[in-house]
Amino acid sequence: MLVFLIFTAGTFLVSCAGVRLLIPVLTRRAIMDHPGKRSSHQQPTPRGGGLAVTGAILAAWLGLYSVAPMNGVVFIILGAVILVGISWLDDVRSRSAGVRLSVQAMAVSVGMVWLIGQGLVFQGLVPAWLDLFLASIVWLGFLNFFNFMDGIDGISAVEGGAISLGLCLIAFAAPDSALTPEDGAYALIIVAAVAGFVVWNWHPARVFLGDVGSIPLGFILGALLLGLAARGDWVPALILPIYYLADAGFTLVLRAVRGEAVWKAHKQHFYQQAVQRGLSHSQVSLAILIANVAIVGSALLAVTQPWAGLATASVATAALIYWMLRWPVASS
Repeated sequence: MLVFLIFTAGTFLVSCAGVRLLIPVLTRRAIMDHPGKRSSHQQPTPRGGGLAVTGAILAAWLGLYSVAPMNGVVFIILGAVILVGISWLDDVRSRSAGVRLSVQAMAVSVGMVWLIGQGLVFQGLVPAWLDLFLASIVWLGFLNFFNFMDGIDGISAVEGGAISLGLCLIAFAAPDSALTPEDGAYALIIVAAVAGFVVWNWHPARVFLGDVGSIPLGFILGALLLGLAARGDWVPALILPIYYLADAGFTLVLRAVRGEAVWKAHKQHFYQQAVQRGLSHSQVSLAILIANVAIVGSALLAVTQPWAGLATASVATAALIYWMLRWPVASS
């Protein structure tokens, strides 16, 4: 346990210090997000702080592997490294959607070597070959959903921290879960890394994750969630990211029904509508954090009472979205 805490503290410090050191470098190199009609910020802000966050996670995972091996984790690390590379290039100078998606599919294919060793994600409901195919599609979709939702200050740090903390608590505090304390230690590393980032990303943000942060982070979290599902705890795995899945999923469907180009950037997510209605980035991210307290508790409940946990998480998510949409429009 002491070793886990040392790695956790070290990850927080490396992430926090690394992001701080990157801010002037990104600014000098003009790697910036500029305000536009689809953005929710008002000032040009450097993007790419996720380079320190993902770097801290992957370095800590490699170190942790020497004292608490996780079978096949090197394939997750390798897939994440591939995504760091293409995402950094995209942050510096945009690449085409086809190139990005192709490299993301390659990274998921590498990660599937790890997932195969965890079991069948859909628990034998479909043939094994179809299980692998569907799991890879879900994984690819999740890392992009996570990237799509990174649109206001603090939101991805809050959501990434909540998902990984939920995995950690399930591993340490739910004896009926398939996760082990070693699994929890890997999740705790992510909590520490995003905590170091949010110091600089809370509203008003001094730096953004960029694709180099949000895409690898979504990939890593997707791996752990799919691994949890493959070991039999698929309901807790569904519950932990339920707000992101609901917001991104409903928005995607609504835009498709309207005939809009669903792959293009927009400001129609529920959390973005809340900001447009007059709430600050901090208020929205804090509300998501509060809702995630109930969602994490629901995931813990779902280890032994899956349907009760899913119902509770659904109510918490619906209440959050209702609050976002019902907030009165700010007067001009």
